[in-house]
Amino acid sequence: MYSRWLAVTALSYAVVHHLGLLPEGLGDGPDQTRWADWIDLLVPWAVLVPAAFTMRDAPATQRAWLWFGAGSVLYLTGHGIHLAANSIYNAHPSDTAHLWDEVVGHAIWYAGAALILAALALTMLGRPRPAPVGYLLAIAAGLTWATNMLGGGPIVLGLVVAVAACAFGWMRRAELGVVLLVGFAPAVPVVLLGVYAG
Repeated sequence: MYSRWLAVTALSYAVVHHLGLLPEGLGDGPDQTRWADWIDLLVPWAVLVPAAFTMRDAPATQRAWLWFGAGSVLYLTGHGIHLAANSIYNAHPSDTAHLWDEVVGHAIWYAGAALILAALALTMLGRPRPAPVGYLLAIAAGLTWATNMLGGGPIVLGLVVAVAACAFGWMRRAELGVVLLVGFAPAVPVVLLGVYAG
């Protein structure tokens, strides 16, 4: 079940972290909200639940669980800040709402995602290389990381994490960890574009 939960985690991350691409946020919801805001409430559940099952089935070490716990708190906090500020900004645009959504919220949220990635990487140690679909999911996750950085993420954090994931994948290229190299190698030039454009 470990491989299946890891695949669900990667797929969920790639899908739900692109909810911002929904056309017009699927329209207006109640009380000056958008329906996409309501769907966005499911994002932490969609990512953290399969990731936790992956950790359980690994089974993860205590150190990996500590990283996962810290990452989950940051992920939930940052996502909550982002969601609230984004929804407020949609109804009443302001520099303050932008700051809490695009700067503070995203920085905390994606720092949490990075720690969760590190925790999951620790569960990959010693496992065999994946089937071909595993590489495709890795590319989807890596490019999602890159597009999130370009769409309002802390670009330096994005670059550091992408390079670190590639280095880990290179060191573990005979094992499952190679998926981090495959997934994040295409992300590095995309994030670099953001560095140069910024």
